[in-house]
Amino acid sequence: MPDQPVADPPPLPDEVEVVVIGAGHNSLVCAGYLARAGLEVLVLEASPTYGGNTRTEPLTLPGFAHDSCSSAHVLIQNNPLIRDDELDLVARYGLTYLTTDPAVVMPLPDGDTLVMRPDLEATADELARFSPADARQLTAMIGEWQDGLAAAHGRWSSNLPPGDDDVARRYSALRSRSAWDVVHERFEHPVVRDFVLWLAMATIQDPRRPGTGFLPSSLTAGRLSFGWTTPVGGSQALPDALVRLLEDHGGRVACSSPVAAIEVGSDGVRRVRTADGRSVAVTGAVVAGGHLQQLAGMLEGVDVPADLARARDAWRPGLSVFAVHAALRDDLTFGSAGIRSTAAGFGTAAGYAAQVDAHERGEWSVDDPWLLVVDQTVVDRSRAPASGGATFKILTIAPYTLADGRDWADAKHELGERLIGIVASRAGGLGDGDVLTWRAESPVDVAAHNPHNLGGSCHGGEFHWPGADVDVVAGWPRYTTDLPGLYLTGATTHPGGSVSGRPGRNAARAVLSGLGLDPAKVMGPT
Repeated sequence: MPDQPVADPPPLPDEVEVVVIGAGHNSLVCAGYLARAGLEVLVLEASPTYGGNTRTEPLTLPGFAHDSCSSAHVLIQNNPLIRDDELDLVARYGLTYLTTDPAVVMPLPDGDTLVMRPDLEATADELARFSPADARQLTAMIGEWQDGLAAAHGRWSSNLPPGDDDVARRYSALRSRSAWDVVHERFEHPVVRDFVLWLAMATIQDPRRPGTGFLPSSLTAGRLSFGWTTPVGGSQALPDALVRLLEDHGGRVACSSPVAAIEVGSDGVRRVRTADGRSVAVTGAVVAGGHLQQLAGMLEGVDVPADLARARDAWRPGLSVFAVHAALRDDLTFGSAGIRSTAAGFGTAAGYAAQVDAHERGEWSVDDPWLLVVDQTVVDRSRAPASGGATFKILTIAPYTLADGRDWADAKHELGERLIGIVASRAGGLGDGDVLTWRAESPVDVAAHNPHNLGGSCHGGEFHWPGADVDVVAGWPRYTTDLPGLYLTGATTHPGGSVSGRPGRNAARAVLSGLGLDPAKVMGPT
């Protein structure tokens, strides 16, 4: 795995133009654009290592490289950052992505396996085995998405005005609906409904909630175009490339430097101070990539502005996550044909709904739950020792606090065993002796792993707006704040979590514009 910065707190400069707080992928994306534009950029990271939720770590045995949080880098493929390689991360800084085939599989209780390819025609043919009408609906749904809705979604993701044409109105209408209603109206066969809803839940949101209606189209289209996009070497490859870019343009990342305070004067932000008393004067901007629920409490010298108070009070963790990481003797296989796939989905529509309801009651559910199974050594052997083996992860949702009063430290092994049992019932490679070692991470563990994962939410949580057109949104809609010189990025800003890089790129545009620089020098118009 790549070398990481040393843990000892490094000395800091007396003064810089821009301080970026946090070294997750969005903060580093923002920092990269700003440095490329010629600004002096310092990134302060609380942890001993950079990467946030895009870290790759030895969680089990030596030689096994596990993505501790994110695994798929699909959404970022449509970001001009990667699509147009705006920062040369691919051409110059070593970032390599693999499109997987299959994109994902769904093993069924009867032994059959639904196989999604990164190809519309092949996937439609697969759905036709279950319902020819649903195969036609898939083709129609993707056709509608490609006929303007995808472009409108790109503008929305970039936080740009949507326009007032027919396409913008159709996109807005789709967004206002729930993924549940869209899928149940479009598709008739229960297996197809289960599968498309499984895809739609990849951003860890309740699919019955208004505001999720675009997810079946957008996430299905992404898998059809890019498969289960896998960075060679692990999720860490993205922040590694960004740090190389940043350093190449005079910037730096200082790890083991948790920010305790942002000092504000009458003219805006002036200084950033770390928990151990080091401080840096800021002449241009502070970009806060930390959690918006915590930012208001970091301000000194000013009353908390109304916008940051509202963000703090409106935030909720949403659905918290539970993970199992394991080192295996070999990759999993699915179905009688022994299919190997980087990603597999488990569960039914009814099971997803029951699981979310149980989550709200403080209970876990193992009755057809939503499960994501990831086995990336299928396409990237560098993640296991040269002598052999495979990395393995299960991701699902579970409540941060258990209603029965049990401590997760006592309960997590039980849930982990039951989840492994669910996967083993439909997959080869999890028998006696196949699992070399495994570990369960409860929502409490997930929160401890990264200070940004409040409440066990690794997707940035959500903001509640009672009485608005959509009561819940995944990300705060602004990158500017009411304080001059203070900007926002990270998973708690628009458009929310997942590896999209959009909050980082969008924030960079706002900072450059605020400092009187032309964003067009380093990025395209959308």
